[in-house]
Amino acid sequence: MRSTLHCLCWNIALLLTILSSSSVSHFSFPSLRAVLITLALGWIAAVLCTWLRTPLPWMIGPLFATAIVCVAGGALQCPMPLRQAGQWVIGTTLGLYFTPPVLKVLGAYVGFIVAAVVFALLLGALCAWLLHRLSGVDKTTAFFAMAIGGASEMANQGERHGAAVDRVAAAHSLRIMLVVAIIPFGFQFWGVHGLDPYVPGARIVDYGGLLLLTGATSAAAWFLLKLKWPNAWVIGPLLVSIALTANGVDWSAMPDWLVHLGQLFIGISLGTRFTPEFLRAAPRYLGSVAVCGLLAIVAGIAFGLGVANVSGIHPATAILSTSPGGIAEMSLTAKTLQLGVPIVTAFHVTRMAALVLTIGPAYRLASRLRRRSSAR
Repeated sequence: MRSTLHCLCWNIALLLTILSSSSVSHFSFPSLRAVLITLALGWIAAVLCTWLRTPLPWMIGPLFATAIVCVAGGALQCPMPLRQAGQWVIGTTLGLYFTPPVLKVLGAYVGFIVAAVVFALLLGALCAWLLHRLSGVDKTTAFFAMAIGGASEMANQGERHGAAVDRVAAAHSLRIMLVVAIIPFGFQFWGVHGLDPYVPGARIVDYGGLLLLTGATSAAAWFLLKLKWPNAWVIGPLLVSIALTANGVDWSAMPDWLVHLGQLFIGISLGTRFTPEFLRAAPRYLGSVAVCGLLAIVAGIAFGLGVANVSGIHPATAILSTSPGGIAEMSLTAKTLQLGVPIVTAFHVTRMAALVLTIGPAYRLASRLRRRSSAR
């Protein structure tokens, strides 16, 4: 075992040295080579984290390893199809938990899900105000940077309203990294594992059925993508998988190796967002984003504990449901730690949909109110 670990460490050190060297930093890799190196680094980091027994090893390991190398100047790449494949795996896997009994349970939590959406909107507004005060960034950029939604959706919305897109994207990347670094490790430290387990409808891997499931869910993702839905490769497969499972159609479970591969793709897609300019550009802004992100995490934990106290949802499940993370990251945490996967997924999907639909009108309303106030 020690020789295996030493071998992995030497491989990681070798890749870090090669990729962060000045000669390679200025050398343009062919796309395929860069992608293969990225995948190799992510795989090595995942295996190492598995050996170290960290939470979410197949996502956290690749995320941090690729982020470190990219910030050091390494030319890593994760093409969009890999990220979409990872999202497809996660969306399809999560939908398998929505059995008829689970849907009945979720019906009792509709009011709490709505309350969590309102809380997320108010928390985003509060953090936007704080970010503007701390960093001096313009109010439009601060508003979209602190909205608790997907990075790409908020960057697109912000661009339409004149926000600085690079700063919006950087803020969301840093917030997700903070959430992924703090909450899973915190849960592992406190021994939160298997305290609120849910069992998927399909439990046996049938590769014929998996082929059917792949075709149906991919078609749904493609259809929503054409309609320009946000997170199409998560939402489309999730909806189809839920519809099948809720009606007792259990074509196949998702193989563990495929789930690991999906987490690997998600991890490297997050890690490769970071660039050498990430830490050098606007350190005051990034420091302010970190402060606001930590505040959002603490507020989400407090609100989650309040929801748990009133609703009867397990506290760990409630914290994941109200945390300022993304659908894939928080739902994966719930799955890995055997917490309330359908509840966490329902909270985050509803919040994401509500935010995408309301963030534009909310910004325009806030702008009108601000103009009226300044005109008086």
